[in-house]
Amino acid sequence: MRVGALEAGGTKMVCAIVEAEGQQWNILEKVSIPTTTPEETLPRLADFFRNKGIQALGIACFGPVDLHRDSPTYGYITTTPKPGWTWCDVAGFFGRELGVPIGFDTDVNGSLLGEATFGCARGLENSIYITIGTGIGAGIMSNGRLLHGMLHPEAGHLTLKRGVGDEDFACVCPYHDSCFEGLAAGPSIEKRYGKPGAELTERTEVWELEAYYIAQALLAYIMILSPEKIILGGGVMHQESLFPLIRKEVRRQLGGYLNTKELEHMDEYIVPASLGDDQGILGACCLAMEVC
Repeated sequence: MRVGALEAGGTKMVCAIVEAEGQQWNILEKVSIPTTTPEETLPRLADFFRNKGIQALGIACFGPVDLHRDSPTYGYITTTPKPGWTWCDVAGFFGRELGVPIGFDTDVNGSLLGEATFGCARGLENSIYITIGTGIGAGIMSNGRLLHGMLHPEAGHLTLKRGVGDEDFACVCPYHDSCFEGLAAGPSIEKRYGKPGAELTERTEVWELEAYYIAQALLAYIMILSPEKIILGGGVMHQESLFPLIRKEVRRQLGGYLNTKELEHMDEYIVPASLGDDQGILGACCLAMEVC
């Protein structure tokens, strides 16, 4: 089956043509296009997919987005802070331009679907994919289904307790004073220390505070959602020393309350993305296959 896959991010749009069957895939062609305005970006994306013989297009999109199929704004980006993209009819545009079925979900749900179908969450019914980069978001699978609700999970805006010495930091989130995204996303690291995370590799205190905030959020997700695996992706998680710090801090914050086989093997429970940064594209591929 040949499908189109679009990982639609706030900074760049990754487009691919994928041949997939069951749990096997082959990315035939892939390009990255900067996210500017809808008027400029969307036609460039449609031109990439045109005349490629795709049977459907799957879109894993930044948000917030409307995922209710009976809604008049299904497939729209809704109240995003991304300038120019508020109430943008993404799914409808591609349906009209390409004349193929459109599968549509959030970017983080797409990444989780890729990992659950082709990657390290395969065979699990309950898992979480969290991206920690320019922003923070989470895709959640519960009892074998991607979790939607009145909107979709906005797990990056969970309120956290501030770390010692960080009480006066001005949270970068324009909506909240002490949320996960505002305290631990890439821009917060740069604002706190005056340099991006990539230039702070040797600063132990940077990553200890980051691990404290990430572990605090993971503790809440563990207690509420009881995932069988937690996958951490995004630019901040390229700092590989974070993983042992996070695992250690999660164990400390759990305080011995839970005793499960998953938590006994923390190195296999809190893990990096396994698909070489293609999890979003492969998740979009799955969304396309679902509507064929």
